[in-house]
Amino acid sequence: MKILIVGGTGLISTVTTRILLERGHAITLFNRNQTVTRFDGHVHRVSGDRREHAAFEAKVAMLGDFDCVIDMVGFTPADAESAARAFRGRCGHYIFCSTVDVYAKTSAGFPVKEDRALEPVGAYGKDKARGEMILAAASKREGLNLTIIRPATIIGEGSAPSHTFGRGTGFLDRIRKGKPVVVHGDGSSVWCWCHCDDAGAAFANAAGNPAAFGNSYHVAGEEWMTWARYYACVAEALGAPQPDIVRIPTEVLAQIAPDRAKPSVENYQYNNMFDTSAAWADLGFRYTVPVTEAVKRTYGWLAANGRVVNSDEDSFEDSLIASWRALIGGWRAQSK
Repeated sequence: MKILIVGGTGLISTVTTRILLERGHAITLFNRNQTVTRFDGHVHRVSGDRREHAAFEAKVAMLGDFDCVIDMVGFTPADAESAARAFRGRCGHYIFCSTVDVYAKTSAGFPVKEDRALEPVGAYGKDKARGEMILAAASKREGLNLTIIRPATIIGEGSAPSHTFGRGTGFLDRIRKGKPVVVHGDGSSVWCWCHCDDAGAAFANAAGNPAAFGNSYHVAGEEWMTWARYYACVAEALGAPQPDIVRIPTEVLAQIAPDRAKPSVENYQYNNMFDTSAAWADLGFRYTVPVTEAVKRTYGWLAANGRVVNSDEDSFEDSLIASWRALIGGWRAQSK
């Protein structure tokens, strides 16, 4: 097949590109050409910023028709509208990378299935949901074969594992050194992580797959675990002692560190569990890399590439923990 990947060098799409090359497909990548590639094989490269919509559409028009387009970096409604214009009548199959953030954070039941209403809360999820609707309307209007894939949290070589304050690698350094680490709430909210190898394979298997036409899929981890258990898995992966977890209410973190705590306030404090049976059936999705192994591989890549920052150079978490423990200690003393 002749396949265009908008993106192609990110966490998921690197794996997707690698698999499709191994299968002998002709691959074109459209991206800003700012990321070092981590795959072997020849691809046709087109440099550009897809957010510059007129230029994007003009460059794509010069490339001819494609059997499949995999759009990994469509983040806004304007991006979706541009894609609908760019590939009108020129694409046999269009795959849109969306997100599980298109759903409400307080779910009516678990695991969440793909037919759950789109009720996003944050700006990212709202933009993706709107993009889905724009593309679905174009699909209905123009007969475009559309597939929507909604990844949950993806982990792997090329990125840092998530934690209460986002994805900074200082978290890994703290765990490795045995320092205390903050978890939002009491650490009991349930989350899931999926390695990029498993996610990327699902996208590759969707390409040109008639079973996927007109459908939406979850690509998500299947080890549902609390954040406290996840921190323990991170320590195990790093060969570190079990972490000293400091539990601080999310509401408190929101007040004293709104920027750093934003991921937890908007997302991580809620439960995330997704049904992946449709992706198993149609896309050959398989969850093969357990969380501990995923973190081990990720840390190995980060360390080998000098990406793990020295947590001693950022006093934020140490100061927060000291202040919280002093406050709790004072309350206990007064209650005696």
